[in-house]
Amino acid sequence: MIQLSRSDIQNLISIDPGTIAAIRDAYIAISDGRADVPPVGYLGFPGKNGDCHIKYGYIAGDPVFVVKIAAGFYDNPSRGLPSSNGIIVAVSAETGRVIATLNDEGWLTDLRTGIGGAVATFALCRDDAETFSIVGTGTQARFQARAMAALAGRPITINVWGRSRAKAEALQADLAAIGLPVQLADDLEAMCRTSDVIVTTTPSAHPLIEAGWIREGTHITAMGADAPGKQELAVELVARANVLAVDLARQCLEHGEFAGAFAAGLIKAEDCIELGLILSGRTRGRKAVSQITIADLTGVATQDIAMARTVLERVAGLDIRAAT
Repeated sequence: MIQLSRSDIQNLISIDPGTIAAIRDAYIAISDGRADVPPVGYLGFPGKNGDCHIKYGYIAGDPVFVVKIAAGFYDNPSRGLPSSNGIIVAVSAETGRVIATLNDEGWLTDLRTGIGGAVATFALCRDDAETFSIVGTGTQARFQARAMAALAGRPITINVWGRSRAKAEALQADLAAIGLPVQLADDLEAMCRTSDVIVTTTPSAHPLIEAGWIREGTHITAMGADAPGKQELAVELVARANVLAVDLARQCLEHGEFAGAFAAGLIKAEDCIELGLILSGRTRGRKAVSQITIADLTGVATQDIAMARTVLERVAGLDIRAAT
């Protein structure tokens, strides 16, 4: 059995063309019937401001299936610890033998979430979008900024807003150190009103962005609400949108950003379009520059499969199909 540490994994995978293609295909696999993705296992730790997701699944034709444990404990940064952690187990789809453990400490989840958010953003935003704004200052805000800059293929302006000015300045310094300048916003409403794209990355339990703050033509990628009780957008904003895209409909309507509006009867299940259908060209996403579009991303097991497969394909001397 192969055992890979976080540093091993970081030497094998990054925001690169092959990984981006794998994440795109992970969305498409859900929509074209190749994916077997059971419901997410969830454990909540409200007394510790934490949660844990167990995601697992299989993409037809792959040599392995994957089980992932991903924990998020959101007070950890105050203790000098990362907010996310986890491990991925890759198992042979031929024999059931454990092929590898990827002890990524949650890094692969952070990376695939960042890439997945950027893929969704550029699938739905206007072609002339220039001002990209991030709500939040944690790990995922950093990955979203890096992934959007990488996928844009042109100069873009990145703004960041966070409740803590000190955390926002730390994020700005971290990104500047890798040559990615970002501007800090003091007022969330003002930032939203002047943004072409907004990406939300917080674990907020209460809406942060109101319907009236969003101008026509804006795209929003909502990343933070991935468990019961989380919400970043007002339900009226979700109801106002012209296009509602989801990574996996049942997850988004049960515990994603769209869950509140769905429970309130403001949107219907048939209002939601799977992102895989848009990426494959089977259906259109944005149909006019004036439309407001929202992507609700709860994170899907096919992304974890894609990441684990990509890592294992890059291990020197390993033939992943022969190893199964």
